[in-house]
Amino acid sequence: MLNYAPPTASIGELAYRRIRADIVFGRLVPAQRLKLDDLRETYGTSVSTLREILNRLSSEGLVEAEGQKGFMVAPVSASNLSEIAALRLLLEGHALAQSFTAGDMEWEGRVVAAHHKLALMEKRMLDNDRADPELWKRYDWEFHHALISACGSQVLMETHASVYDRYLRYQMVAVIFRGEAAAQEHQILLDCAMRRDIARATAVLATHINACVEHTLAGGTLQG
Repeated sequence: MLNYAPPTASIGELAYRRIRADIVFGRLVPAQRLKLDDLRETYGTSVSTLREILNRLSSEGLVEAEGQKGFMVAPVSASNLSEIAALRLLLEGHALAQSFTAGDMEWEGRVVAAHHKLALMEKRMLDNDRADPELWKRYDWEFHHALISACGSQVLMETHASVYDRYLRYQMVAVIFRGEAAAQEHQILLDCAMRRDIARATAVLATHINACVEHTLAGGTLQG
């Protein structure tokens, strides 16, 4: 998931994180051509470093190489969203079960704290204060990340984070907020975590993700 670079990060790493965030949060729009000269001015790094960054983002599914034409932001489609959502559900559902089994009081504290911030942000959203969608999604990420943070597998956590970002891009592009239903699902997931109710949490997670996909597709903004 998107995070802040350490103070010692190189110029190239800082540029990578900025470009990646701009893609995920929709500031660089799907199918936009990525001209190296323009990127060099915007992100303050060399063309050779930019090529490395874009190839790295290509391996993550956020950028597409166009042969001799260069690079573009990966386009979005209904079929791709469905595939990414299914993968997120598979990874997160497995990690959630492992985390519920192994979680201790420290884990419970992380989950409760993350939900508190998300619930406050969702209340603002429900009151039609939607001025900061990036903060809303950061808190959403922190809650879902906290739920699976005791799973015991760094590889699983990193893989889930990468898939989550690709899923998040669709939410930002389509500006998806399902309102009270999503907030209630988050509350149920919190309650399930405290009771270690894996079966219900897995079912609610499936509803949570699939309903978001259905809501997005119903908007008609995605093709294919």
